[in-house]
Amino acid sequence: MLEALRSGRSINRIVIDRAAQRNGVLAELISLARQRKVPFEFVDASALNRLSGISSHQGVVATVAAARYIGIDDLLELSRKRGEVPLYAVIDGLEDPHNLGAILRSADAAGIHGLIIRNRREVGVTPVVAKSSAGAVEYVPVARVANIAQTLETLKKFGVWIVGIEAEGKTPFTAVDFTLPTAIVIGGEGAGIAELVRKKCDTLAAIPMRGKVSSLNASVAAALVMYEAFRQRAAH
Repeated sequence: MLEALRSGRSINRIVIDRAAQRNGVLAELISLARQRKVPFEFVDASALNRLSGISSHQGVVATVAAARYIGIDDLLELSRKRGEVPLYAVIDGLEDPHNLGAILRSADAAGIHGLIIRNRREVGVTPVVAKSSAGAVEYVPVARVANIAQTLETLKKFGVWIVGIEAEGKTPFTAVDFTLPTAIVIGGEGAGIAELVRKKCDTLAAIPMRGKVSSLNASVAAALVMYEAFRQRAAH
């Protein structure tokens, strides 16, 4: 890890076991990360295991992009080049790489123009994500931003309607008009959409459920909503 930082290798972020001993090596790693402006954070061991996919990570994991990130302007330009009404998926706080890979796979199948993720406290496009996406990472552009709430405000300026998917939403997701320029916001595991991001949504829509479980896996929820958008646009 230290050699990767010293060599200037591109690193998305560094995640450190909160219980890791604050030794000299760790102090140097953090210092180098700060110098190179690489985001880092301390998490519980269970979160680190989930992120890495293995338990032999020695308390530190670095995530390296498996694909090139693009900017918001690039996403908007892509929609213009396609001659299609913008349709994006915004992922807020997702930490499981397998979930992100599954969302990319569904996004490709449903014709989503691109994904927007944040660069802190969220998994990036890692090799695990790329593998889970079954190749979709090569076809679905991903924009990585510092602030989701500010990014939503930018999208609004270009006429994009922001739809947050929340259990407390008053509108069934099937009642949303996805033929409009739309960004679908999906929250992370457990916490869902952050409060500040929720306030930026133009509408909150829910996925009706009859079972005992209170919520769906993030990738399943994303797939349902993205395919509804695909269905509406195909029939439009």
